[in-house]
Amino acid sequence: MSLAERPRPQADRDSAPWWEAVRRHELLVQKCDGCGTLRFPPRAICARCRSRESTWTPVSGTGRVASWIVNHQIFMRAFADEVPYAVLHVRLDDADDLFMYGDLTGADPADVTPGMPVQAVFTDVDEDLTLVRWRPR
Repeated sequence: MSLAERPRPQADRDSAPWWEAVRRHELLVQKCDGCGTLRFPPRAICARCRSRESTWTPVSGTGRVASWIVNHQIFMRAFADEVPYAVLHVRLDDADDLFMYGDLTGADPADVTPGMPVQAVFTDVDEDLTLVRWRPR
């Protein structure tokens, strides 16, 4: 089954600007206008200072694998052709407490190691959806 046939993420009030940037192949996170904390996933209020003001800020798109799982079971038919696949928890190089999740591309899930350096890549699924995935660097 193709990526286009998989369940699709739904943008909400907080994440819509992020999805629009990803569509342009830009990786952005929110930067709190009150305390400067970078945050992801997007949300209305800063967890550190409670400010409601933020600015979308570009990040490098590089990081290291903090944790991961390798899925060997078919929980959804849409993912049957991909098993096994790895889902990475990536610590971005831009801040120690800034993380993103995503699937691994361009490598065997068995080759993932702690601290493995990775790079964000953009996969255009169709005219309405682009995904952020991670590949080794």
